[in-house]
Amino acid sequence: MRRFAMSFAILLAATAVPAIAEQAPITGERPFAARPFKAVEIASFESPWALAFLPDGRMLVTEKAGRLVMLSSDGKRRTVVSGIPAVDSSGQGALGDVVAHPDFAANQLVYFSYSAPGSPNGVVLARGKLAGGVDAARLENVTTIYRAHPLKSGGHYAGRIAFSPDGHLFFAMGERQNFTPAQEPDGVLGKVVRLTLDGKPAPGNPLATKGFDPAVWSYGHRNPLGLAFDLEGRLWDAEMGPKGGDEVNLVLPGRNYGWPIVSNGSHYDGRPIPDHATRPEFEAPKVSWNPSISPSSLLVYSGKLFPEWRGKALIGGLSAQTLILVGLGENSAQEEARYDMGKRIRAVAEGPDGAVYLLEDKAGGRLLRLSPAGKL
Repeated sequence: MRRFAMSFAILLAATAVPAIAEQAPITGERPFAARPFKAVEIASFESPWALAFLPDGRMLVTEKAGRLVMLSSDGKRRTVVSGIPAVDSSGQGALGDVVAHPDFAANQLVYFSYSAPGSPNGVVLARGKLAGGVDAARLENVTTIYRAHPLKSGGHYAGRIAFSPDGHLFFAMGERQNFTPAQEPDGVLGKVVRLTLDGKPAPGNPLATKGFDPAVWSYGHRNPLGLAFDLEGRLWDAEMGPKGGDEVNLVLPGRNYGWPIVSNGSHYDGRPIPDHATRPEFEAPKVSWNPSISPSSLLVYSGKLFPEWRGKALIGGLSAQTLILVGLGENSAQEEARYDMGKRIRAVAEGPDGAVYLLEDKAGGRLLRLSPAGKL
């Protein structure tokens, strides 16, 4: 972890905080920007969900049904990684996020989330040691390190994973389409938790002495499907709202984000929900969209291939079939561009070479490599 912290500190020192104006809720349709990139197909999958890169360029891709696939760095060879536990992939269930440990080169650890079988059930955070190459990859010593609770029926598992610069593990969970758990202090549904790397509640969590589950970092979330730290060490999420009201939030310790009491959207049956502006005690989103974009993922770009994107967020849109660029400030954010991809975008990731990789949703979903127009 020391090498990870040092490299992040160097990156932080070289990055200036951009000045970003406050943005009102985005309503109505917005025009597409000209693509500053070309997209090349690398591979295709059956309903892929998440993508992670290993230091040597190999890729790990989760598929909804419960398969973890390893690709060679050029995408030409693949194998199914053995050792994944049974997954309940019905409804919104899936083998979800996958993230390599920041010190993967030394310990070979991979963290992943999935919806565990059961009725009712919940999302699980697990880890295992990756062994073998592209032709015979396997996860060994797979261990469950955290479970969402209480168990509920419904969708909105979320299950996004992010490592913080100071060596903690953050895990985002949806409220399982049950609304009120997001505000209930004794569970972790509709919350972001801060854990040790072994899955225990991290010491010093902000609500541990206020009657909350000791792991809780923030609450009042609906379905946080993107989770990432920016180049200044701030945590952001991209969150699926109800009918409209999709959000980008700056995730701050101990804050309540208001769901289901407030939202900038409305219920699917048309019933209104009070806007954030009516209840200033709740933390308001930095960007919100109505109509929905259905955000699936969030990447903060740190590479060199797209210098104009550095330090900004790239968000995959499902219903909007877009890639959306969002500038991030110290306490604000603003949509800067949206690119028409023509397909539902399930995941966004950055490769070791600085290229941006997208996973399309559903059966036959392609893995696309984005590089600047005119470059390889």
